[in-house]
Amino acid sequence: MKLSKYIDHTLLKADASLEAIGKLCDEAIEYDFKSVCVNTCNIPFCKEKLAGSDVLVCCVIGFPLGAMSTEAKIAETADALAKGADEVDMVINIGRLKDKDYAYVTDEIRRIKETCGEKTLKVIIETCLLTDEEKVKACECILEAKADFVKTSTGFSTNGATFEDVALLKQTVGDRCYIKAAGGVRSRDDFEKMISLGANRIGTSSGTKLINKGE
Repeated sequence: MKLSKYIDHTLLKADASLEAIGKLCDEAIEYDFKSVCVNTCNIPFCKEKLAGSDVLVCCVIGFPLGAMSTEAKIAETADALAKGADEVDMVINIGRLKDKDYAYVTDEIRRIKETCGEKTLKVIIETCLLTDEEKVKACECILEAKADFVKTSTGFSTNGATFEDVALLKQTVGDRCYIKAAGGVRSRDDFEKMISLGANRIGTSSGTKLINKGE
């Protein structure tokens, strides 16, 4: 797979203008990225901008805290899909995971995956807030719920993806689901190392710097 297709070209800042989102889409087409990753209000605009390309529209759900009710996340997911989202990146309820309420975490992921159907669901576990044991437990919940990806980070907490976390996630999930490393991947060396450790997708706002055009 060409390196550009590892990248979810991301802009999730609260002050992102439509002009900036339009530039994101233009860059995604020019560099042949896998997707743009945006907040749900921007899905229709991105669908129109990306029409005729193979760039997907990815959106975030329960973002960035994950502390919404399961029903609110399901409603947000359904709305996003109705507006044309191709992929969904949801944030788990981190507090419930830390409470060891694994049934809650698993059930929430499962219900959102059921809402997604054949669409790809990536599950953000916010690794910087978890112990290694909690990261493993989160992966087990994701596998049981049959989601498609475990994703390291929102990029809005205390840290993003680390090499150690990607290696641990790969060790835990093996080939049973995919891995998305997100947050802080800004150099070509880091990008390639994340892939070598097992990342199948990279979430970054620095995609154009990581890829040489035409590669």
